Amino acid sequence: MPFLAVQLTASVGLILAVTWLARKLALGTDVRLRDEAEARALAEAAVCGFRPIELALDRGGIAALVRDADGRVMLLRRHGAQFAARLLDGHAFTRLDRNFLTVGTGERFYAPVTLDLGDQAQVWAASLRRLAN
Repeated sequence: MPFLAVQLTASVGLILAVTWLARKLALGTDVRLRDEAEARALAEAAVCGFRPIELALDRGGIAALVRDADGRVMLLRRHGAQFAARLLDGHAFTRLDRNFLTVGTGERFYAPVTLDLGDQAQVWAASLRRLAN
């Protein structure tokens, strides 16, 4: 009987320790872009020399499109518990559906993302089509 009590106490202790560790590491949290400043900082950190001049932030904060002075366009999107960035080129996939713009890079492990850009969706769709030319 004392062995079962020790085993139960150890099991509960380990469960609490794993729970604490998961919270400390922010595992399972809903990661979102808080504002344009955060998106700009992530874009600058992703590619050396990338200086954002124009930005479209998804209304839900799951992704953003960022353009620099050289006309390069970067897609920032949630990837697990962090954000991943990709420069878009002529191989970028885009589909416009009213206020929603779906953008893909063609990479197998970087799935397309649908951004709710509101009125900006048409403008960004047109500019992304120009990348293909």
